[in-house]
Amino acid sequence: MPATALPASGDVPEAGKTCDARGMAEIHRMFRAGFGEAPALVSGVAEGDSAHADIVGDHLGMLSVALHAHHEGEDTHLWDTLEQRAPACAVHVERMKQHHAALHVHLTQLDADLPGWRSTGRAADAVAVLADLEGIKASLAIHLPDEEANIVPVIETTLTPKEVDWFAEHGRKATPKGKTWESLGAILAAQPDGGAEWQRENLPAPARLLWRIVGKPKYEKNRAALTGR
Repeated sequence: MPATALPASGDVPEAGKTCDARGMAEIHRMFRAGFGEAPALVSGVAEGDSAHADIVGDHLGMLSVALHAHHEGEDTHLWDTLEQRAPACAVHVERMKQHHAALHVHLTQLDADLPGWRSTGRAADAVAVLADLEGIKASLAIHLPDEEANIVPVIETTLTPKEVDWFAEHGRKATPKGKTWESLGAILAAQPDGGAEWQRENLPAPARLLWRIVGKPKYEKNRAALTGR
């Protein structure tokens, strides 16, 4: 396939689309919101309150697993495909790989530092966790908008719906056991309308009902425990 120029604005004509990659921005919103509030959640744990630290640490661990899986999916199933089908995208793909490498360092360090703080709740142990979170936030602030502007438009003109669906399924399979409702709630809460449209487009009616009856109360209980309210 001959190289073609990338869309300058990030927009592509609807007629040129081969798939809908809005899910990328939707999951990115969850990462922005989750890691954005993370430092405040950590700082909100009272000195020595290991029970509260364990709850917050468990939540941060869930976010870390989700981001690891998100990047793993792109590293294994996206970059080579884009380079093969849209050679002009190679320069952007290389930059995305560099972003992922930087984020992997911060995420891996967070994974290493969380257990110690979770077991003590001490402010001294939180210092490293807070530094890790700031590194993740700074890296995401560079990576996410870049990916949305320069990768998503290419995805939407090169991948098939089935190929795009694989990424969503990969993320679902990576959700830690027992964290389905907390994960779904985090995605919904991060959407501009609170997730109403996301539910209509992604959840069948029985699943929406189950969310209202079972999932939402569990998510809200977890949110109260996270914030200590």
